[in-house]
Amino acid sequence: MRAKVALAWMLPALMLAPPAMVQAAELDGRAIIARAFEAAGGEDWARARTLSLLGRAVFFGAGPAPRIVADDYRMWREFEASRSSAHGEAGKVRIESRSNGRLMFLVGSNGEVSFNEKGVIPKAEADAFWANNFGFGVIRSALGPGFKLERMPDDNVDGHPTYTVKVTDPAGTTTLFGIDKASHFIRLAGFATPSGWHVRTYDDFVAQPGWTQARKVTLYYNGVIANQVFWDKWAINDPMAAALFQPPSEQMARQGSSAAPD
Repeated sequence: MRAKVALAWMLPALMLAPPAMVQAAELDGRAIIARAFEAAGGEDWARARTLSLLGRAVFFGAGPAPRIVADDYRMWREFEASRSSAHGEAGKVRIESRSNGRLMFLVGSNGEVSFNEKGVIPKAEADAFWANNFGFGVIRSALGPGFKLERMPDDNVDGHPTYTVKVTDPAGTTTLFGIDKASHFIRLAGFATPSGWHVRTYDDFVAQPGWTQARKVTLYYNGVIANQVFWDKWAINDPMAAALFQPPSEQMARQGSSAAPD
């Protein structure tokens, strides 16, 4: 009898549920990622050729206080034409971190060779480094052939209700993405790395035609905050000199030979 009474109360509530709520419940992983794709900037975002970012960063270690504060943090990316591997080295990248004008670290790749401020990094070391860091960009290709998109239990990221979608690349590597239910902005990326389970959360979005930028990115390993990045300026599709993505020794050689930059 009690079960019948409970059911009698539930049925009208279900019948009166707002259409948007019903539609949200019916969305599958592909539909959610398609909405995230459009909210990020659509085809212009997915096909962007280059990206440069300027801001600051805070790095944590053992203990509660920041270990290092970088007042000048920069990244340059030259994107690959398409991406099928979730966490491997992809495209060209350069990251520089400075504090009070002093270089803290430099790391980059020309797509074949990786380097830091000391020179070329051995491949095994480079592969582990990029596996710890590359993962977000695969969503740009996730609607393409060979990818599997599965809706997982809904969640909440920094107070924002989110859909969770597991993206599996053609090689079988998985990445979790948290998609804001209201804006469809990408609020979370999570994936396994050599350093443990890695999560990145995104906030403070600026949406522009063809590109949506999160100005705050927080990185965690095994549930512990590792660093935060605050982006102040960015540019899309600006031309980039090839020398940016060359190891320091090669850059010096080019400068010494008086070769004009590309």
